[in-house]
Amino acid sequence: MKVNFYRSANDELLKFAVIISKHNGKWVFCKHKERDTYEVPGGHREFGEAIIDTAKRELMEETGAIDFSLDPVCVYSVTGKNRVNETGEETYGMLYFADIKSFNKELNSEMEAVKLFDSLPSEWTYPLIQPLLIEEYLRRNG
Repeated sequence: MKVNFYRSANDELLKFAVIISKHNGKWVFCKHKERDTYEVPGGHREFGEAIIDTAKRELMEETGAIDFSLDPVCVYSVTGKNRVNETGEETYGMLYFADIKSFNKELNSEMEAVKLFDSLPSEWTYPLIQPLLIEEYLRRNG
């Protein structure tokens, strides 16, 4: 598995949005109903959707965030087969950072729970990808 970071990419290449999030200084992670691990909110871009709108939609769906700021961090790519990439070819996404001010009380998605952490969890859903995305965010904004 290889993760690369870029300043920009052609918009049509961006297939995913991933949103590193904090609320009151704590890291925000999601726990999927079918897994015992934690993940950063994010997901696939829908046809005709602007990538920023993908990020907003996924953040709201997966965390219940209703009041937040959202800033782009960088373009990233992942090369290698994984649960969402059966071919292993290089796929591109946009990485964002969200400062969440408030949440809806109920989740209406595949997520079972939203957890707040003082430090990063050790039980990652995508351990070869998401920690690297957070490291890159911290490197750029540390």
